[in-house]
Amino acid sequence: MNRRRTTLAVRITSLCLLVAGIAAIVAGLVSWRLVVNTAQSVSRSVLSDQATVVAAQLDEGGQLLLRPRIVEILKGQNILAVNIGPRGAVTGDTTAVTIARQADVLDGSDHSKVTEYNGHTWLIEARATPRGGFVLVQQPAGDRSTARKLLGNILVALGIGLAVAAVAGVLLGRLLARPLRRTAQVAHTMRGGRRDLRVPVEGPTEVADVAVSVNALADALQRSESRQRDFLLSVSHELRTPLTAVRGFAESLADGVVTGPEAADVGKTIEKESHRLERLVGDLLDLARLSADDFRLDLTTVDLSGVAREMADVWSARCAAEGVAFRLEASGQPIMAHTDPRRLRQALDGLMENALRVTPSGRPIVLSLLGRTFQVRDGGPGLSEEDYRVAFDRGALYKRYAGVRPVGTGLGLAIVHGLVTRMGGSVRAGPAPEGGACFTITLPG
Repeated sequence: MNRRRTTLAVRITSLCLLVAGIAAIVAGLVSWRLVVNTAQSVSRSVLSDQATVVAAQLDEGGQLLLRPRIVEILKGQNILAVNIGPRGAVTGDTTAVTIARQADVLDGSDHSKVTEYNGHTWLIEARATPRGGFVLVQQPAGDRSTARKLLGNILVALGIGLAVAAVAGVLLGRLLARPLRRTAQVAHTMRGGRRDLRVPVEGPTEVADVAVSVNALADALQRSESRQRDFLLSVSHELRTPLTAVRGFAESLADGVVTGPEAADVGKTIEKESHRLERLVGDLLDLARLSADDFRLDLTTVDLSGVAREMADVWSARCAAEGVAFRLEASGQPIMAHTDPRRLRQALDGLMENALRVTPSGRPIVLSLLGRTFQVRDGGPGLSEEDYRVAFDRGALYKRYAGVRPVGTGLGLAIVHGLVTRMGGSVRAGPAPEGGACFTITLPG
């Protein structure tokens, strides 16, 4: 089941709205707490000053209790008063008396407290006088109204923040989506086969990096497909040549044009061309297998010195038959590596076969083993610096040297590179001290 995808602009806008909303709410809650604490602190300070003034007036006038006129004035300021007589008698507003008793401030001493009563916060200031005392009780001025105003301000700020975030999200989403959409269109067109389109490199660094990567991919695809076309043309030509020979000689035999002793020579030619065709097809199949995800490797612990000795037994005889001097350079001490022995022999035999093909009679071929590094060096004509750089590309050397020197199918070095890479090793080409080419295989531990 496919999930419906949202656009980048929608996601950015949603994210901006979410961030703005969270920021406004967090700021509002912090502001709420700060305002409430500040208001309460100011109210306590004012009430304390008021209590101090009232106490001073009682002391100066020698009054026993707060006069009704003072009580009314205080009540007009939302301050409830409680009188404490000389013998502890308590008189005053019922609510104030209850709150004072709950806060335990009716002992005629000085107190400054904050208490909760009936779901509200109350401030208490108690003062002692020579003949008793009094208590002032007040709910912080503007407690509810301040909360309502603050809540309203938070909601206004939240609305403004969300509106600004929505506009910013839409603009930012469009700004970012435009180059990405253009890149997607170019990629879609490339999927249809076009390789001449490129994406303008613009926008933020990350978006520009995407454009650069797509352009680099287009260049790589263009080069790869060009090489593949050249390779397929070369392979088709190579296939056509032995097939034409086989077909021509087979028709000669079938039509009776060739008879007698000549028929044997024709048969040998057909056999030679069929072997050439078989080898080319085999190399193509090996390349196809190397590109497959399920290419199998049988990795095990291998003594590389033993592999070198086995190869020396085989290739010394083959080189001698061609008049080429073979030499093995190895210490003979066991050198262990974790690799596939069959695939390793396939890669090394491919290099030896290439070397034997181009090495003239009387010149050397050297198989060297140093640590986990094999070298196949020859005394042939060698390659140019440019040739060494493209030596492992399919058909690169074949295209350059066909008709100039002995060549194989043009796929051997590409197969060697694929095998060594699959085994986790590396292979490189360069000049050899013997005058020809040197191919080096380095295996992992």
